[in-house]
Amino acid sequence: QVQLRESGGGLVQAGGSLRLSCAGSGHSFSNYTMAWFRQGLGRERELVSAMTQSGTVTSYAASVKGRFTISRDTAKNTVYLQLNDLKPEDTAVYYCAAVRWSFVHGTAPKVDHWGQGTQVTVSS
Repeated sequence: QVQLRESGGGLVQAGGSLRLSCAGSGHSFSNYTMAWFRQGLGRERELVSAMTQSGTVTSYAASVKGRFTISRDTAKNTVYLQLNDLKPEDTAVYYCAAVRWSFVHGTAPKVDHWGQGTQVTVSS
């Protein structure tokens, strides 16, 4: 069983930065592709970014490409999402997830484990 716990959310002004962390536990954590999703108020949950277990393949939503960076520290069983140049429309609850995904265009990751989420609020 994999358990995930996010941290690092908060309130920031537009143009600011945050770093989200997702600490994982469980013997299979390192074998998973890890992803970050977000869900704004009244909106559907959307995939923000993902990274393979090796770290060699990454994917970003068009809305965050060039501003957000995903990374992982295998030794610490932790995945990060660096959020730069934040905009009010980035306001959402951010979730990390352990997923299975081929990264093939047009397909969606299958989530096996969710974290509890961390709130990011960007003021204008």
